[in-house]
Amino acid sequence: MIRINNLEKRYGKFQALHPLSLHIKKGEVFGFLGPNGAGKTTTIRTLAGVLTPTAGTVHIDGIDILDNPVESKKKVGYIPDRPYLYDKLTAREFLQFVGQLYDLSESDIRERGDALLVQNGLGERGDELIEAYSHGMKQRLVLSAALLHQPPLLIVDEPMVGLDPHGARQIKDQFRKIADEGRTVFLSTHSLDVAQEVCDRVGILFKGRLVALGTVEEMLSQQDNLNLEEVFLKITEEQIQNHQSQ
Repeated sequence: MIRINNLEKRYGKFQALHPLSLHIKKGEVFGFLGPNGAGKTTTIRTLAGVLTPTAGTVHIDGIDILDNPVESKKKVGYIPDRPYLYDKLTAREFLQFVGQLYDLSESDIRERGDALLVQNGLGERGDELIEAYSHGMKQRLVLSAALLHQPPLLIVDEPMVGLDPHGARQIKDQFRKIADEGRTVFLSTHSLDVAQEVCDRVGILFKGRLVALGTVEEMLSQQDNLNLEEVFLKITEEQIQNHQSQ
């Protein structure tokens, strides 16, 4: 579903991503982990077509994101770390707006939108202004919008920020359901317990370099069966020490 080959991103003299190669399969929930400033959001924004890579290639479902940017974006549902909503629209009006961006028919927008609102616990609140929504309701509306055009790939940057346990459980269940349908979730999160619970594989990024990659079970077994948070801390601390000694 995602094929990244030697991806690099530089901002002037600063190299945010060193050559990164990564392949993500269909039907997989992939967790992209790393400390602040590791390059996770840069990678995600590149996958979503928001940033242009300095070097390397990215294919989404076989489509080169630079050669066919419009077609590649149709394959992606993208939820940034700070999604923007139009507070003076109702939820249904917002989904109508998003659906038109993807050239969906009025009937598809209405049928899919209503089904997603119900699925995400907003069925009875669809005609209320978004400004009246709680943070968790807004997160669920953003998820509904990202899935409206039925993309085979969902890219999510920090989905659990500010969610209560009930809201977090709903989102996690959605991710597993999407993967069970044969679609792919690429998830960046600081919530290591979330990654351990829902991800099939995880990769750890440090200073723009991929320093660990494997299934959750492999990561735990290679590190004396610590939990994923302890594994993450051990690996990143080793990287910090190596970096300081150079």
